[in-house]
Amino acid sequence: MSFNEVIAELPRLTFEERQILIRRALELDDSPLSAADEELVEERLAAHHHDPTSSVPLEDIKQHLRSR
Repeated sequence: MSFNEVIAELPRLTFEERQILIRRALELDDSPLSAADEELVEERLAAHHHDPTSSVPLEDIKQHLRSR
């Protein structure tokens, strides 16, 4: 399938299928996390599990961004 054929098919995909496609494309460019970055992610996840109220709900973030 050519690039132009792929582009022509995009409008036929569902919203969910396009989201998966975008995530997958971004993953192809992502380099793996370094050991230090992985450790930081794990520390922050553990802190969130210890105190779930320390995070901000996604809807609050979206509302904040929309109000800017």
